[in-house]
Amino acid sequence: MEMKTVTIDNPEQLNFILGQSHFIKTVEDVYEAIVNTVPGAKFGIAFCEASDVCLVRSAGTDEGLIGLSQKNALNLGAGHCFIIFMRDMFPVNILNTIKQVPEVCRIFCATANPVEVIIAESSLGRGILGVIDGFAAKGIEGEADIAKRKSFLRAIGYKM
Repeated sequence: MEMKTVTIDNPEQLNFILGQSHFIKTVEDVYEAIVNTVPGAKFGIAFCEASDVCLVRSAGTDEGLIGLSQKNALNLGAGHCFIIFMRDMFPVNILNTIKQVPEVCRIFCATANPVEVIIAESSLGRGILGVIDGFAAKGIEGEADIAKRKSFLRAIGYKM
């Protein structure tokens, strides 16, 4: 078995969700879950089929985001993984909905940070072991940092 990292290509620092599911209808069910949760959502999803013809399956409402999802899914090449790129919304808007989709087994990350995916590859195929999401902690927040965090959450509409 060989271990490697695959860097998620995210040139616009968009929010995305990386997860694992277990069935070919993942693309359709996740698509429906998103559009029923956030009307007008702009997103692309791609899913790595892990049996039969082993294709990257995809859907979405934005051709550019679909293409970005396809590119990253193919680079990952890990069985039954999926990646959703979104614009003008945050993972928090859809994360619980995605978790409730019957095919979804786990979420590895939901972020706009730089991400490296730790992959194990054997003669059978590839699997995701985990992710490196962003950077290492540099310290503990102080009063000014707390005020900045609270101000940011209010500025983007998540707190009153």
